[in-house]
Amino acid sequence: MSVIIPNWPAPNNVKAFCSTRHGGFSLPPYDGLNVGMHVGDDPSIVTKNRDWLQQYCRMPSPPIWLNQTHSTRVIEVSQPSYKVLDADGIVTSTPRVVCSAMTADCLPILITNMQGTRVAAVHAGWRGLAGGIVEQALDKFSDDVLIWLGPAIGPQAFEVGDEVRQAFCDYDSHAQRAFSATSNCGKWLADIAQLAQLRLAKIGIDQVIKSDLCTYQHDQQFYSYRRDGVTGRQACFIWIE
Repeated sequence: MSVIIPNWPAPNNVKAFCSTRHGGFSLPPYDGLNVGMHVGDDPSIVTKNRDWLQQYCRMPSPPIWLNQTHSTRVIEVSQPSYKVLDADGIVTSTPRVVCSAMTADCLPILITNMQGTRVAAVHAGWRGLAGGIVEQALDKFSDDVLIWLGPAIGPQAFEVGDEVRQAFCDYDSHAQRAFSATSNCGKWLADIAQLAQLRLAKIGIDQVIKSDLCTYQHDQQFYSYRRDGVTGRQACFIWIE
């Protein structure tokens, strides 16, 4: 098994990592460490993958999993939960509560305050990002934060239509720099990590570290919905020790 440790100067008591598809027990087309229960994989195998991941990474409690719907809903939790919660972002100030965000091209965002007393995990597809999910999450922080942008579909692979570009440019004209025209009329290549960074800059957040890892290009390392269609999910996790 291999996991990715964020390359950020987080407080020592904040633990975070991102899973990959390496390891695990799932069979094709989910082969590897699929943690998504909703993708058609055998639930007993997904449970085995999740349990193995929890043990391997020494998580203090089972991760809280979200039913992600590309919304802007961010919830706060104060204790571990076995229930799947409806949201695309999760925040806690309680030690040993593990927050998670599943992805297979969308942008996972991890947040901590500089004191290491509050953390969050956010699932940001383009709809959620344009709708303000990052701002919703940051509204739950009252002090300086550090942000890590995890593996997501890269700017060479994320083709979108005019409506996506317009949704971001209507909010901030600077967003146009995150789109490159293609030879297909009305189509653009979008840099979702840069779009997140621009939205953060607009509200004065500049302590942002990007992983610069593309889920689409690294087919041996990551699941990608746009590349494969039927596929698994990786996840990012964060907690206060």
